[in-house]
Amino acid sequence: MSKYTIASAEVLLVLPAALFMAALFLSNVQPEPYEPAHSAHQIVAWYAVRTYIGLWLFLIALPTVALLTGSATLLRRWSTDVELREATRQTCSALMPHLATAVIAAATLLAGVILAIVALHILTD
Repeated sequence: MSKYTIASAEVLLVLPAALFMAALFLSNVQPEPYEPAHSAHQIVAWYAVRTYIGLWLFLIALPTVALLTGSATLLRRWSTDVELREATRQTCSALMPHLATAVIAAATLLAGVILAIVALHILTD
């Protein structure tokens, strides 16, 4: 599978959870009657009503798949691509040809953060 396909899949896997986390933040910024807090509250309410789809699929399963896939891809690319290792030791401009790998790394990191937030929330409730 190409790195661009994996990068796109990573973003799509993390997007629903990232939307939910952003909606949680925005719903606390302003009172609910005002925008964007009202729209954000609607998104949070949609997730809350659909426990299996919202919590288990969008907030746990998809980010877990993104984390595992991204980690495996990054480890494989890091161990086999000498040019990538050299590029990371250079400036950020040298990383531009490896933009898809950088997107995979960012999506993997985001998936890990989302899973940590969800796990802490589940453990404290």
